[in-house]
Amino acid sequence: MPIEMSRRDFDELVSDALDLIPAEFTKAMDNVVVLVEDRHPTRSLYGLYHGVALTARTSNYAGIVPDTIHIYREPILWHAHSEQEAMEQVAKTVIHEVAHHFGIDDDRLDELGWA
Repeated sequence: MPIEMSRRDFDELVSDALDLIPAEFTKAMDNVVVLVEDRHPTRSLYGLYHGVALTARTSNYAGIVPDTIHIYREPILWHAHSEQEAMEQVAKTVIHEVAHHFGIDDDRLDELGWA
């Protein structure tokens, strides 16, 4: 049974998770926006990074629409058994997707315990 949480409260969890990221990393984040959506249209995901990782950008990277980090509310709330679990999953998901922005792949995230 999913837990219930208002969109506003969930958005606050995402904001709190972004606050966990050290300032030197948030300052280095470039041309990226974090969006909260109900769910991915075709897959069951907690989050998704779409864009060009900082490590893959070349001198030709200019005038590009922002990278996006999508955090999907419904799957997280569906699988959480408490608000605490939802908070922990949001934090893990946000950090995971931000790591992709910095060029860290899933294998390395798994090694670090953030997969």
